[in-house]
Amino acid sequence: MVKVKLRDDVREFESGITAMEIAKSIGAGLYKAVCVCKINGEEKDLRTPVTEDCDIEFLTFDSDEGKRTFRHSASHVLAQAVKRLYPETLLAIGPAIENGFYYDFDRDTAFTPEDLEKIEAEMKKIVKEALPIEHFEMTPEEAIKYYKDKGEIYKVELVEEHAGKGENISFYKQGEFTELCAGPHIPDTGRIKAFKLTSCTGAYWRGSEKNKMLQRIYATAFTKQSDLDAYLEAIEEAKRRDHRKLGRELGLFALRDEAPGMPFFLPKGMVLQNTLISYWREVHKKWDYLEISTPQIMRRSLWETSGHWEHYHDDMYTTQIDGEDFAIKPMNCPGSILVYELEPHSYKELPLRYGELGRVHRNELSGALHGLFRVRCFTQDDAHILLAPEQIKDEVIRIASLFDEVYSLFGLPYEIELSTMPDDHIGSEEDWKIATDALANAITSVGKTYIINEGDGAFYGPKLDFHIKDSLGRTWQCGTIQLDYQLPGRFGLEYTGADGEKHCPVMIHRVVFGSVERFIGVITEHFAGAFPLWLSPVQVEILPIADRHHEAANAVKEKLDAPGIRVHVDTRSEKLGYKLREAQLQKTPYMLVVGDKEAEEGTVSVRKRGAGDQGSMPVDEFMKLALDDINSKKLW
Repeated sequence: MVKVKLRDDVREFESGITAMEIAKSIGAGLYKAVCVCKINGEEKDLRTPVTEDCDIEFLTFDSDEGKRTFRHSASHVLAQAVKRLYPETLLAIGPAIENGFYYDFDRDTAFTPEDLEKIEAEMKKIVKEALPIEHFEMTPEEAIKYYKDKGEIYKVELVEEHAGKGENISFYKQGEFTELCAGPHIPDTGRIKAFKLTSCTGAYWRGSEKNKMLQRIYATAFTKQSDLDAYLEAIEEAKRRDHRKLGRELGLFALRDEAPGMPFFLPKGMVLQNTLISYWREVHKKWDYLEISTPQIMRRSLWETSGHWEHYHDDMYTTQIDGEDFAIKPMNCPGSILVYELEPHSYKELPLRYGELGRVHRNELSGALHGLFRVRCFTQDDAHILLAPEQIKDEVIRIASLFDEVYSLFGLPYEIELSTMPDDHIGSEEDWKIATDALANAITSVGKTYIINEGDGAFYGPKLDFHIKDSLGRTWQCGTIQLDYQLPGRFGLEYTGADGEKHCPVMIHRVVFGSVERFIGVITEHFAGAFPLWLSPVQVEILPIADRHHEAANAVKEKLDAPGIRVHVDTRSEKLGYKLREAQLQKTPYMLVVGDKEAEEGTVSVRKRGAGDQGSMPVDEFMKLALDDINSKKLW
């Protein structure tokens, strides 16, 4: 007998009973809902036999582990359907991913929309069959022969990679379909009631351009149709908010083949960008940052000293000047270090905070480019802070307060992720532990929580990433605080301490927007292009009813222009209704109608975006109302 501690009590079971059978014994409701389990805190397949006393936690679709297991099982149903319909198709891999899953296939002809419909229909048949999902193992030799006999070259490659470990190879079987897989999986295919194939794209085998291009079918799955319907509606809403679409419609920016990954900002987009930058300068002045600007092109020797040439060279643009290698900067930190080196420093000056809106270039893969979210040229809103080790905690707390101020202004809550030492790093493990603990202790001391992201730190130090959440519940990594013990030492930076001795400072790398361009993309989708009044490229559209009202309309414009309100007069010979619709499509916050009555009385008829007719009011009264909203940076 074994004793099993469950959430509410401890029960005894025959040794060898599986976790799935324990779930059945507890009740049909749990058995039908459970996707995977944890035994003594370790994620395990439900088919795992229990042979000793343990704690078991059953996880449903509501957990991250449950979703991942459920959707991984759905990817097997997708592969089974494809093999039934198109037996000649070769199988690659099919993992669960955030919000869904995909499977990569190799076939001579591309999947069409009609093919996807057929595959969905076949998947429904497989679900209806409620095939038990069974686990078994083969020796590496058996597994290699099995897949070679079937001609599944990608599976052979995967098995051969594991063959040297001296372990059996894990498989799962459902009906006639057998899949190489470590698991875990749900008990049967009948549970996958709600799913949708969402798209089909190309994807290189193992992500390398040197390999063959495969076809990747993306999909998602839920336990309830209502949840799937809500998700698909959210996807449609995201399409309506796509910043690339809104960028064109609102005249903010353009993307041209002549400069891939390098956006062109149009007049309205420049107003938006400059307004954000003005706000950035306002905040950084308040928080005691000194703004600097450093060159965009610097010698190879600088990047060798910093470590970027070794660890980041493939992503850098390089050139030659006077026969020497130079690089266009992919980041701003070495420039800040050169500024610090210009004169000696005392502990009394620290922390020394340099802020820089630096233009950087990164050689991103063409397939990764995506509107303003992934570009090759952007403005990094950097800050580099040189400080003494004992100042780290207070400074990280200070930065977190700055982030609170900025993100709350846009209505963007956030979560924090602590990224630890990657395999490709510089510096000792001891330094990394000190730095990682310093970040963790600082952020928890102000009552904030974080999750660990193992191995995803920068090559020179750990970091806190701030993932903001937009109005659709999507998360975006924008702000980051990176603690760096390495670069100051590599450049031999010093300050004179209170003891009169020379010491090496620590550097904090910090961004709040992440990049100005990407942040514009994020808030464009967050606000669906309907920016708050203070951010809107055009804040007020004045609509004269007829040509005879142009003089009065321009007089209103002149009055509103004076305190800096951004105003446009629509003098086109169009009907008022047409002009109103155009202004609404441009998501203009205020529309002021000027007709005979308004021209005579010195008033305007006010319409507010989202609220409709606000009635007539004197121009001075409207101006005060608008300026109050603008100066307070009020969220609409």
